[in-house]
Amino acid sequence: MQIEALRTFAECASRGSFAAAARAMEVDPSAVSRTIATLEARLGVRLFERSTRTIALTEAGALYRARVAPLLDDLDDAAQAARDLSERPAGRLRVAASSAFGERVIVPMLGVFLADHPGLDVDLVLSDAPVDLLAERIDIAVRLTQEAPPDTIVSKLCATRYRVLAAPHLRLRPTRPEDLADIPVIRFALPGFRDLWRFRGDGFLREVPIAGRVEVTGAAAVLAAARAGLGPALLADWLAGDDLAAGRLVDLFPRHEVTATGFDTAAWLLTPSRRYQPLKTRVFVKALRAHVENRVIPGENSVSGN
Repeated sequence: MQIEALRTFAECASRGSFAAAARAMEVDPSAVSRTIATLEARLGVRLFERSTRTIALTEAGALYRARVAPLLDDLDDAAQAARDLSERPAGRLRVAASSAFGERVIVPMLGVFLADHPGLDVDLVLSDAPVDLLAERIDIAVRLTQEAPPDTIVSKLCATRYRVLAAPHLRLRPTRPEDLADIPVIRFALPGFRDLWRFRGDGFLREVPIAGRVEVTGAAAVLAAARAGLGPALLADWLAGDDLAAGRLVDLFPRHEVTATGFDTAAWLLTPSRRYQPLKTRVFVKALRAHVENRVIPGENSVSGN
């Protein structure tokens, strides 16, 4: 049985339609249909239930996929391990991250990284929604969250600290966290970020309701709004560190820990649940870690109490 037929079957199962699988594989949909029909004929079972627009695995199809998927992964790992013997990473690396993290942290390192690895091409997939690593063929993803997602290989890239930042010329300047309840802030249109900020310091935990006339859907736009003096904003250090260092923004509560969701959040590196990590992924992770460690964030060790 041809390996490509098994790969076509796995792609169809992942994508949920023959047409989507054909687009991903860059082949004609009729070729995908013929391949699946031939495979079903050889096995003597129906692998998919078809409708006009979608497909769904039958019980036999689900069982077959559970056995075939690890075999295909093993074959891919074996091929990649053989290629990696050259110690020259090559091919296409697909990296996923949030829009703001990708633009602020990853893009600035790509020039040096690509110069150091001329055999590599990079697809940077930026989305503020979680990406399916397997369906989108992602090699490495950065996820910003308090807890690492399940069903992935995870390592911590860096801790994330949030700060309440504002432009130096802001007219209404709070002196205590409680003052923010009466000052219009820039709200981030993300679940958990719109209505409440939490402060921690000197053994206390304080929750402050927030409100404001400006609500923004993207983290980079929140940063721009804070620079423009539209109000205080809750911003991550990896996003606003350069502005803080340059004096374009000031930290209103430098001795407090602040969050909108949970404390001790982090940037996590996620890879698909495979036993072998390709060389191209390993060299990117090494470069990204070095880049993040070299970023200087003012006041990083100043948390004590206000």
